[in-house]
Amino acid sequence: MYDVSMSKSRVVKLTEELIKIPSVTKDGNKAITDRLEEIVKSFDFTTERYTFKDRFGTTKHNLIAKLGKGKGGIGFFVHSDTVPVSDDWQGFEPRIEDGLLYGRGSCDMKGPIAAALLAIEDLKAKDLKKPVYFVAAADEEWGLQGAKHITRSKNMLTQDSWPDMGIVTEPTELIPVYAHKGAYHIEVTAHGKAAHSSTDLGKSANFMIAPFLAEMAEFREKLMVDKSYMNFEFNPPTNGLNLVINDYKTAHNVTAAKSTAALNFRTMPNSREQDIADYIEERAKAYGFDFKGGGIEPFYTDKNSEVISLALAATGKKEAMTVPYGTDALMYQPFMDQVVLGPGNIEQAHTVDEFIDIKELEESVEVYRKMVESYSLK
Repeated sequence: MYDVSMSKSRVVKLTEELIKIPSVTKDGNKAITDRLEEIVKSFDFTTERYTFKDRFGTTKHNLIAKLGKGKGGIGFFVHSDTVPVSDDWQGFEPRIEDGLLYGRGSCDMKGPIAAALLAIEDLKAKDLKKPVYFVAAADEEWGLQGAKHITRSKNMLTQDSWPDMGIVTEPTELIPVYAHKGAYHIEVTAHGKAAHSSTDLGKSANFMIAPFLAEMAEFREKLMVDKSYMNFEFNPPTNGLNLVINDYKTAHNVTAAKSTAALNFRTMPNSREQDIADYIEERAKAYGFDFKGGGIEPFYTDKNSEVISLALAATGKKEAMTVPYGTDALMYQPFMDQVVLGPGNIEQAHTVDEFIDIKELEESVEVYRKMVESYSLK
């Protein structure tokens, strides 16, 4: 068992241990999930684990753990995967410099995982008035796929045992987050005819789609100034409409047989997201192009909800905030109120020489412990 009196030093050591277990999304997360399951079992949590195949056929692992009986309670929701490391950075060899702990996942999110584990270490089932959960999902970095599988599989959560509230331990510098943007993805495809460009026998899908692209450029300018498409709870308040074009590596002297415009924008409450999607679809179909699209609603928890109040009390912050990036909270929000709350700065996530401030990491153990004690022990 971990000594609570040594929790500050232990959270650094545990973070270092977890960093040393590579769990890059494309490579799989079995080893890190094995270790997480071993730890929570040593805390007397009941565990449930199942696998799924990602889009490349790699087996991925989800872990759900519960301490205590009954329904409701509070849960920590983490993800076990990380983004890759560059060839010139030894990201799985943690180091400490000037009060900062460096290593892949130190911020996103091996450090927050370690803090959550230490916060629940000394809990005893007999003392709990409400259960406590620890849930580690795979493939957050690949479109929240692990969390999506958790919500759709048969497990102890989906069998009517979701906690009353969840803490998603993404890095927020320990400022409670009550909302973040979702996303909407659209693909518009024009079909032409491939031929050698010297023959004039082809039909370029790139030229066909060009007028549509011009309309999208003009539409984006409107979205940047029309406040009815914005939500000023967020910074920036705009939806960030983006465009990427693909003609499938057509040679320079060949007319493109196919050209796809991939559009993406961030969804926010009360920002006319369906109007945006409908307009893009209408314009695409007016040109006779193929259209497919879909999106994820933004994450939003009432600022007056109990989980936000608990987080504010535990952190000593006066107000919760919003962020523009996405988290697994998007998948879990139909089932419970949540707060996104963790040590570390999101600007360090995914970077070369990723780091986390050790003082903030140590503080997060006590923040998480206060939230559990305030809800499940009283």
